[in-house]
Amino acid sequence: MGKINQPMTQIKLTNVSLVRMKKGKKRFEIACYQNKVQDWRSKVEKDLDEVLQIPQVFANVSKGQVASNEDMISCFGSTDVDTIILEILDKGEIQLNEKERNANLQQKQNEFLTIISTKCINPKSKKRYPPSMIQKALDQCKFHLSPTRPTKQQALDAIKLLVAQQIIPIARAQMKVKITLLNKIKKQTFDIDIKPLIDSIEEETQNAKMFECIGIIDPVNYREIVEILEKKKNEGSIEVLDMAAKKED
Repeated sequence: MGKINQPMTQIKLTNVSLVRMKKGKKRFEIACYQNKVQDWRSKVEKDLDEVLQIPQVFANVSKGQVASNEDMISCFGSTDVDTIILEILDKGEIQLNEKERNANLQQKQNEFLTIISTKCINPKSKKRYPPSMIQKALDQCKFHLSPTRPTKQQALDAIKLLVAQQIIPIARAQMKVKITLLNKIKKQTFDIDIKPLIDSIEEETQNAKMFECIGIIDPVNYREIVEILEKKKNEGSIEVLDMAAKKED
Protein backbone atom coordinates (compact mmCIF):
# COMPACT_ATOMS: atom_id res chain seq x y z
CA MET A 1 0.00 0.00 0.00
CA GLY A 2 1.46 3.37 -1.01
CA LYS A 3 2.18 6.08 1.52
CA ILE A 4 -0.51 8.73 1.75
CA ASN A 5 0.85 12.30 1.81
CA GLN A 6 -0.92 14.31 4.47
CA PRO A 7 -1.25 18.04 3.73
CA MET A 8 1.08 20.23 5.82
CA THR A 9 -1.44 22.51 7.50
CA GLN A 10 0.33 23.18 10.78
CA ILE A 11 3.20 25.67 11.01
CA LYS A 12 5.46 25.23 14.00
CA LEU A 13 5.48 28.41 16.08
CA THR A 14 8.73 28.01 17.95
CA ASN A 15 10.61 31.12 16.84
CA VAL A 16 7.82 33.01 15.12
CA SER A 17 6.48 36.44 15.97
CA LEU A 18 2.99 36.94 14.59
CA VAL A 19 1.78 40.36 13.48
CA ARG A 20 -2.00 40.58 13.28
CA MET A 21 -4.36 43.11 11.74
CA LYS A 22 -8.14 43.15 11.82
CA LYS A 23 -9.93 44.83 8.95
CA GLY A 24 -13.69 44.80 8.96
CA LYS A 25 -14.50 41.46 10.51
CA LYS A 26 -11.53 39.69 8.92
CA ARG A 27 -8.23 38.80 10.54
CA PHE A 28 -4.93 38.89 8.66
CA GLU A 29 -1.58 37.61 9.95
CA ILE A 30 2.04 37.47 8.86
CA ALA A 31 4.80 35.26 10.26
CA CYS A 32 8.01 37.10 11.22
CA TYR A 33 11.27 36.23 12.94
CA GLN A 34 11.44 36.98 16.64
CA ASN A 35 12.59 40.50 17.56
CA LYS A 36 12.76 41.55 13.90
CA VAL A 37 9.45 43.44 13.78
CA GLN A 38 10.66 46.09 16.22
CA ASP A 39 13.95 46.33 14.30
CA TRP A 40 11.95 46.96 11.12
CA ARG A 41 9.74 49.58 12.76
CA SER A 42 12.72 51.43 14.24
CA LYS A 43 14.44 51.20 10.82
CA VAL A 44 17.38 49.19 12.23
CA GLU A 45 16.46 46.38 9.81
CA LYS A 46 15.65 47.34 6.21
CA ASP A 47 15.75 43.94 4.49
CA LEU A 48 12.24 42.47 4.38
CA ASP A 49 13.65 38.95 3.85
CA GLU A 50 15.33 39.22 7.27
CA VAL A 51 11.97 40.04 8.88
CA LEU A 52 9.50 37.68 7.18
CA GLN A 53 9.63 33.94 7.80
CA ILE A 54 7.04 33.33 5.05
CA PRO A 55 6.28 36.01 2.41
CA GLN A 56 2.55 35.33 2.55
CA VAL A 57 -0.59 36.90 4.04
CA PHE A 58 -2.49 34.45 6.24
CA ALA A 59 -5.94 34.30 7.74
CA ASN A 60 -4.44 32.07 10.43
CA VAL A 61 -0.70 31.34 10.49
CA SER A 62 -0.79 28.47 12.98
CA LYS A 63 -3.39 26.60 10.90
CA GLY A 64 -1.63 27.45 7.65
CA GLN A 65 -4.72 29.21 6.29
CA VAL A 66 -3.72 31.67 3.56
CA ALA A 67 -5.89 34.78 3.20
CA SER A 68 -8.23 34.58 0.23
CA ASN A 69 -8.07 37.03 -2.68
CA GLU A 70 -11.71 37.98 -1.98
CA ASP A 71 -10.91 38.96 1.62
CA MET A 72 -7.81 40.92 0.58
CA ILE A 73 -9.74 42.85 -2.08
CA SER A 74 -12.68 43.62 0.24
CA CYS A 75 -10.45 44.74 3.11
CA PHE A 76 -7.34 46.16 1.41
CA GLY A 77 -8.70 46.92 -2.05
CA SER A 78 -5.86 44.87 -3.54
CA THR A 79 -4.37 41.40 -3.91
CA ASP A 80 -0.81 42.77 -3.95
CA VAL A 81 0.71 40.61 -1.20
CA ASP A 82 3.84 42.78 -0.81
CA THR A 83 1.81 45.96 -0.22
CA ILE A 84 -0.50 44.24 2.26
CA ILE A 85 2.43 42.68 4.12
CA LEU A 86 4.02 46.13 4.53
CA GLU A 87 0.79 47.59 5.92
CA ILE A 88 0.40 44.73 8.42
CA LEU A 89 4.07 44.95 9.35
CA ASP A 90 3.89 48.69 10.00
CA LYS A 91 0.47 48.96 11.62
CA GLY A 92 -0.45 45.50 12.88
CA GLU A 93 -0.42 44.29 16.47
CA ILE A 94 2.52 42.12 17.50
CA GLN A 95 1.31 38.85 19.02
CA LEU A 96 3.98 37.85 21.51
CA ASN A 97 4.40 34.17 22.24
CA GLU A 98 4.62 33.02 25.85
CA LYS A 99 8.42 33.04 25.89
CA GLU A 100 8.57 36.64 24.61
CA ARG A 101 5.85 37.76 27.05
CA ASN A 102 7.74 36.22 29.97
CA ALA A 103 11.01 37.84 28.85
CA ASN A 104 9.32 41.26 28.54
CA LEU A 105 7.70 40.91 31.96
CA GLN A 106 11.02 39.88 33.52
CA GLN A 107 12.72 42.90 31.97
CA LYS A 108 9.95 45.17 33.32
CA GLN A 109 10.26 43.56 36.76
CA ASN A 110 14.04 44.12 36.83
CA GLU A 111 13.64 47.75 35.76
CA PHE A 112 10.90 48.28 38.39
CA LEU A 113 13.03 46.89 41.24
CA THR A 114 16.11 48.83 40.09
CA ILE A 115 14.18 52.13 40.20
CA ILE A 116 13.06 51.42 43.78
CA SER A 117 16.55 50.29 44.80
CA THR A 118 18.18 53.49 43.51
CA LYS A 119 15.55 55.83 45.00
CA CYS A 120 15.43 54.33 48.52
CA ILE A 121 17.77 53.67 51.43
CA ASN A 122 17.79 52.07 54.85
CA PRO A 123 17.57 55.27 56.95
CA LYS A 124 19.74 53.75 59.70
CA SER A 125 22.65 52.46 57.60
CA LYS A 126 22.07 54.86 54.66
CA LYS A 127 22.68 51.89 52.36
CA ARG A 128 20.48 50.81 49.48
CA TYR A 129 18.55 47.56 49.55
CA PRO A 130 19.22 44.88 46.93
CA PRO A 131 16.29 44.25 44.54
CA SER A 132 15.69 40.77 46.04
CA MET A 133 14.97 42.26 49.49
CA ILE A 134 12.67 44.90 47.99
CA GLN A 135 10.77 42.15 46.17
CA LYS A 136 10.25 40.22 49.44
CA ALA A 137 8.92 43.37 51.15
CA LEU A 138 6.56 44.07 48.22
CA ASP A 139 5.29 40.48 48.37
CA GLN A 140 4.39 41.08 52.03
CA CYS A 141 2.66 44.34 51.04
CA LYS A 142 0.79 42.34 48.36
CA PHE A 143 1.94 44.77 45.66
CA HIS A 144 1.94 43.16 42.21
CA LEU A 145 3.48 44.68 39.09
CA SER A 146 1.03 45.29 36.25
CA PRO A 147 2.39 44.40 32.78
CA THR A 148 0.44 47.27 31.20
CA ARG A 149 0.94 50.31 33.48
CA PRO A 150 4.11 52.48 33.13
CA THR A 151 6.99 51.00 35.13
CA LYS A 152 8.22 54.27 36.67
CA GLN A 153 4.77 55.26 37.96
CA GLN A 154 4.32 51.80 39.51
CA ALA A 155 7.74 52.08 41.16
CA LEU A 156 6.78 55.44 42.73
CA ASP A 157 3.50 53.92 43.97
CA ALA A 158 5.41 50.97 45.43
CA ILE A 159 7.87 53.32 47.20
CA LYS A 160 4.95 55.17 48.89
CA LEU A 161 3.55 51.83 50.07
CA LEU A 162 6.93 50.58 51.37
CA VAL A 163 7.59 53.86 53.24
CA ALA A 164 4.08 53.82 54.73
CA GLN A 165 4.13 50.17 55.86
CA GLN A 166 7.80 49.96 57.00
CA ILE A 167 8.00 46.17 56.59
CA ILE A 168 11.71 46.94 56.28
CA PRO A 169 13.14 50.28 57.54
CA ILE A 170 13.02 52.29 54.32
CA ALA A 171 13.01 55.94 53.26
CA ARG A 172 13.29 57.91 50.04
CA ALA A 173 16.98 58.65 49.38
CA GLN A 174 17.55 62.39 49.61
CA MET A 175 20.39 64.28 47.91
CA LYS A 176 22.89 66.39 49.79
CA VAL A 177 23.90 69.33 47.61
CA LYS A 178 26.07 72.42 47.80
CA ILE A 179 24.60 75.52 46.15
CA THR A 180 26.95 78.41 45.48
CA LEU A 181 25.98 81.79 44.03
CA LEU A 182 26.97 85.45 43.92
CA ASN A 183 25.61 87.62 46.72
CA LYS A 184 23.95 89.96 44.22
CA ILE A 185 21.49 87.25 43.10
CA LYS A 186 20.95 85.63 46.52
CA LYS A 187 17.76 87.46 47.49
CA GLN A 188 15.75 86.56 44.37
CA THR A 189 17.42 83.37 43.14
CA PHE A 190 18.07 81.63 46.46
CA ASP A 191 15.66 83.08 49.02
CA ILE A 192 12.63 83.12 46.71
CA ASP A 193 13.25 80.54 43.95
CA ILE A 194 15.51 77.83 45.44
CA LYS A 195 14.93 77.80 49.21
CA PRO A 196 11.36 76.36 48.94
CA LEU A 197 12.87 73.38 47.05
CA ILE A 198 15.27 72.50 49.91
CA ASP A 199 13.98 70.12 52.59
CA SER A 200 16.55 71.07 55.23
CA ILE A 201 19.55 73.41 55.36
CA GLU A 202 22.62 72.02 57.12
CA GLU A 203 25.03 74.90 56.69
CA GLU A 204 25.13 78.44 55.26
CA THR A 205 28.26 80.55 54.73
CA GLN A 206 28.71 83.97 53.16
CA ASN A 207 31.65 86.22 52.40
CA ALA A 208 31.92 89.58 50.67
CA LYS A 209 31.24 88.08 47.25
CA MET A 210 29.72 84.57 47.49
CA PHE A 211 26.93 82.76 49.33
CA GLU A 212 27.07 78.99 49.92
CA CYS A 213 24.44 76.59 51.22
CA ILE A 214 24.68 72.87 51.99
CA GLY A 215 21.26 71.27 52.18
CA ILE A 216 19.14 68.17 51.68
CA ILE A 217 16.73 68.04 48.76
CA ASP A 218 14.30 65.54 47.29
CA PRO A 219 15.89 64.22 44.06
CA VAL A 220 12.80 65.32 42.08
CA ASN A 221 13.74 68.96 42.81
CA TYR A 222 17.31 68.67 41.51
CA ARG A 223 16.46 69.33 37.85
CA GLU A 224 14.40 72.42 38.76
CA ILE A 225 17.27 73.92 40.77
CA VAL A 226 19.70 73.23 37.91
CA GLU A 227 17.36 75.02 35.49
CA ILE A 228 17.04 78.06 37.80
CA LEU A 229 20.84 78.34 38.05
CA GLU A 230 21.40 77.80 34.32
CA LYS A 231 19.40 80.96 33.61
CA LYS A 232 21.91 82.89 35.74
CA LYS A 233 24.76 81.93 33.39
CA ASN A 234 27.96 81.74 35.50
CA GLU A 235 26.54 83.36 38.65
CA GLY A 236 25.56 80.16 40.47
CA SER A 237 26.18 76.41 40.62
CA ILE A 238 25.01 73.21 42.32
CA GLU A 239 27.19 70.26 43.31
CA VAL A 240 25.95 66.85 44.50
CA LEU A 241 27.75 65.79 47.69
CA ASP A 242 25.78 62.61 48.45
CA MET A 243 23.26 60.69 46.34
CA ALA A 244 21.92 58.70 49.31
CA ALA A 245 21.60 61.23 52.11
CA LYS A 246 19.11 61.15 54.95
CA LYS A 247 17.30 64.20 56.22
CA GLU A 248 17.86 64.50 59.98
CA ASP A 249 14.63 64.66 61.96
